[in-house]
Amino acid sequence: MASRRGDPNAPVRTRGRPATSKKHAADSAAPAGTSPAPRVLDTLFEAWRAAGAEYAVEALRNRRHGDLPRWMAALETLPDVRPTEVSLGATVSAGGESLNDTTYEQLHRALRGLIPWRKGPFHLFGIDIDSEWRSDLKWARIVDHLDLDGSRVLDVGSGNGYYGWRMLEAGARSVTGIDPSQLATLQHAAVAHYMDRGAAGIANRNTVLPVRLEDFEAGEPYDVVFSMGVVYHRRDPMAHVQHLVRHTHARTTLVLESLVVDGAPLEPRERYARMRNIWLVPDIGTLCSWLEAVGFGFTQVADVSPTTPREQRSTDWMPFESLRDALDRADPALTIEGYPAPKRAVMIARRP
Repeated sequence: MASRRGDPNAPVRTRGRPATSKKHAADSAAPAGTSPAPRVLDTLFEAWRAAGAEYAVEALRNRRHGDLPRWMAALETLPDVRPTEVSLGATVSAGGESLNDTTYEQLHRALRGLIPWRKGPFHLFGIDIDSEWRSDLKWARIVDHLDLDGSRVLDVGSGNGYYGWRMLEAGARSVTGIDPSQLATLQHAAVAHYMDRGAAGIANRNTVLPVRLEDFEAGEPYDVVFSMGVVYHRRDPMAHVQHLVRHTHARTTLVLESLVVDGAPLEPRERYARMRNIWLVPDIGTLCSWLEAVGFGFTQVADVSPTTPREQRSTDWMPFESLRDALDRADPALTIEGYPAPKRAVMIARRP
């Protein structure tokens, strides 16, 4: 059995029924374990349709990844339990009373079926999802530079929606995340299934849609637009910035986070830090010029930090190669290709 630890965050109490009492667990148990949650995918699709995003349903159905049936099967075996406590803090959490062993193992298997978990951490009913990225560290470097109170937020390249929960904690009214990864979308659906059922006032306020920025349809512009860890993956980074601007209005704040190098921009020959799809690593001046070219001439360099194995590493929930495998063992200031080791800059831009 996986280790079981207490919730690491100060909880938010809700009025929902306990996660499982002994009586409820016994009543709901089936020979193979606790009853699965009501069709999670049906609930997910209903929420997307209600938000006018029917195209997202088709996007998930039509882009067939070889592992999609396995991921969907994992999602549909989530046990039907309700949290009595949730936290939007550094470890995004839902839980309450301890689950019985059968239900705990059923939930653990379902969540393990959605490996690899890239962003996090999460804590669900005593299960710690130790993701590859300590996304809480990046958020801590950003949040004090922003005012999200009452904002409608677009998070481009959202992954599994971890940052969306933190944005709600920081006062955002709603968050729409978009990411073409089907796995990230389903991970978010698993977490949201419990978060949305456990806390009054956050249901359906953090959404992740499985679409690319170029295909995203929005009814109105956003107050804050994030693009973190995306622009260097684009063959035409300037076009990416232009697509971001399409979803802004005159007072929108644009948050652009990227790998950066000192001096002139870097165009890797084949790979950068073992990654194949890195087309251009800009310097800070280039990032500023891109933002100025689209009318965001007031730019603040909120943070520049090296990426370290404390923040990005292999874990039991992401057991594949990570940052340490991409650095030169003799000189960790270099990648294995001989380029400067990764560091990232956060740019916060507004129109003058």
